[in-house]
Amino acid sequence: MNLNLFLLAVVDGLSYAGLLFLISLGLTLICGVFGVINVAHGSLYAIGGYSAASLVAWLMPQAPPTWMLVAALFVSSIVVGAALGALLERGLLRHFQDRDPVLQLLVTFGAFMVLEDVQRMVWGATPVNSGEIASRLGTSELLGVTFMNYQLMLVPAVALLAYGGLQFLLRHSVAGKQIVAIIHHREAATALGINAARVGTLTFALAGMLGALGGALSVPMTSFVPGLGAEMIVTSFAVIATAGLGQITGALVAAVLIGLARSMAVYTLPELEVVMPYLMMVLVLLIRPNGLFTVAATRRI
Repeated sequence: MNLNLFLLAVVDGLSYAGLLFLISLGLTLICGVFGVINVAHGSLYAIGGYSAASLVAWLMPQAPPTWMLVAALFVSSIVVGAALGALLERGLLRHFQDRDPVLQLLVTFGAFMVLEDVQRMVWGATPVNSGEIASRLGTSELLGVTFMNYQLMLVPAVALLAYGGLQFLLRHSVAGKQIVAIIHHREAATALGINAARVGTLTFALAGMLGALGGALSVPMTSFVPGLGAEMIVTSFAVIATAGLGQITGALVAAVLIGLARSMAVYTLPELEVVMPYLMMVLVLLIRPNGLFTVAATRRI
């Protein structure tokens, strides 16, 4: 592999890792608070992308500035993701809070199937894309290789801002500290007066925002079609399994590793592109069954 191909692979990998991290971050939050894998999170990614593309398509004939189109991506995804996330928690998962984890998983899978049909009814099966936004942001040259500014700068920057913002929220805000308390010990936190139901709704809304934001950032670079949410949610499972459940910084590192490995496979061994995230996950779990960043915890009896 020459230098140009290597640079292309690295930039593509980091861009993909940024999107994967945003989706995995929402999954990690829900996993920490509820102890359940939310399969429906993949639908929030897809609906975030579809809704952002629809808003941009509506604004495009009016020829607004590029910054307004980018803002439309963010606003639409945040509003739609927060609303759907809160609705899923209050209208569905709250009623299965103390049930068997397998039942909770099946319930979220059922919600995923329903939301997939909703996507087909609203947007149909025609591919949806907002590529003009990426082209409007122009290109930059790095060591003789030309990259799109959207892919080179915007996507990684948003992912890092989301990571820093979430860390700040969890460490320095009352709501964040309540989320951390629920993650560490739900019963003790509830006994101390923390409203677990309100924290659950907040967590789902926040996770929904992150998932939908990942979809909105993807739609200028990827054509959205039915079934894309399933593909992304499965890959996100590989990220959180590799990092360890509930590990925010670990999810960032795992997303970068998987993104780079997948990108390198695209440029060197294309036949391994699809399986590369899962090969990495299996290799990690064979060595560390609880994930790269999970620490030993005292068992409560």
